[in-house]
Amino acid sequence: MDTPKKLFENISALADGELPEGELELTLAALQSPAGRAAWRHYHLIGAALRAGRDGELLSPQASASLAERLAALPALVPAAQPASGQAPEAAADGTLGSFISLP
Repeated sequence: MDTPKKLFENISALADGELPEGELELTLAALQSPAGRAAWRHYHLIGAALRAGRDGELLSPQASASLAERLAALPALVPAAQPASGQAPEAAADGTLGSFISLP
C-alpha cells in the first residue's frame, strides 16, 4: 500500500465530507504536515472550481471588483532591460532572471 497516496485520498475524502470515521484521526494528523495542509488547500480549490457557475467564476462579482481595484493600484512592473535577440537573460544576484522597475 502507498501510504502517502492513501493519506492524500483521505484528505480529499475529508474535504468532500466522505471520510469514514475510522480514518479521521490519521487524516487529521496528516493535516499537521506542510504537504497535508497544501493538499487540503488544493482539494478545496479544486472543489470550488468544480462547483463554480457556468461561467467558471470563482469569485463573486463584488470580490472580483475589489480585487481588480487593488491590482490596479499596484505599480506596474516592466523589465529593466531586454536581452539582445537570441541571448538568454542573465541571472541577477538574487537568483532571479533579470530585474524589474516600478512605474508610477
